[in-house]
Amino acid sequence: RMNKLRVNKLTMITFYIVLTVIAIIQVYPFFWVITSSFKTAEQLASTPAYSLPQQLFMGNYERAMQSNLPRYFLNSIVVAVCVLAALVIISAPVAFALSKLRFRQSEKVMSFFLFGMMIPVFSCLIPMFRVYNALGIRNTYWALIIPQVGFGLPMCIYLYKNFMERIPDSLVEAAEIDGASPWYVFTKIIFPMSKNVTVTIITFNFIYIWNEFVYANTFMTKNIMKTLPIGLNDFIGEMGMVDWGSTFAAITLTIIPTLVVYFILNRQVIDGMTSGAVK
Repeated sequence: RMNKLRVNKLTMITFYIVLTVIAIIQVYPFFWVITSSFKTAEQLASTPAYSLPQQLFMGNYERAMQSNLPRYFLNSIVVAVCVLAALVIISAPVAFALSKLRFRQSEKVMSFFLFGMMIPVFSCLIPMFRVYNALGIRNTYWALIIPQVGFGLPMCIYLYKNFMERIPDSLVEAAEIDGASPWYVFTKIIFPMSKNVTVTIITFNFIYIWNEFVYANTFMTKNIMKTLPIGLNDFIGEMGMVDWGSTFAAITLTIIPTLVVYFILNRQVIDGMTSGAVK
């Protein structure tokens, strides 16, 4: 028995060591970027990457904010808010109809949406570019909102539908007996109960939208319409020279919103991934 306890203890120690190493590997890039954003150019050139700044030098952030970074922030926020709102507004009612109303072709409709998950994004770039160019919506917010909503809907509908199917039909039947319309059942009963799934969808899609590069790089050529991932190229000067201090500051400002959203909504995200079984 003592040998078994020793083996279990050794296993736990090894497990925690491995977790610690993995955590360090995952956290170190963030540590490096954030600490480097507070270093002067001389400190960046003469001190190791893992060293702490000798003082909090804010000049990098001042130069970053004097660029077009605030405009890129605004563009990313507008696109993210519009895409997330459209995903929730469209996918939740569709999932309710597929899971609770159960019309004859509901399974085929769901298969149609799931088929969209198998279409590679890159295969649609040239057709979308030509269509947007013909419609005159290239270099507008619509050029980023439309494709992200279209490609994001299948997964959102799938998550909503799987959750709503686990909500007892007796709730819907009781409401219908009391004279509630399908829209009332959805807005007052089903959708409020789907709060955790909504938070999960918003969180994961926000991180993807905030870091989206392909559409922005393809459809946005005017500086005033660039989003943050594309706008970071502004800090690369002639002959490939990079203002590393301002670049690190801009990257730090860029990743803060995603970290804040995830840490604030982390509990709801976990509940949203597991609550379906409980419901």
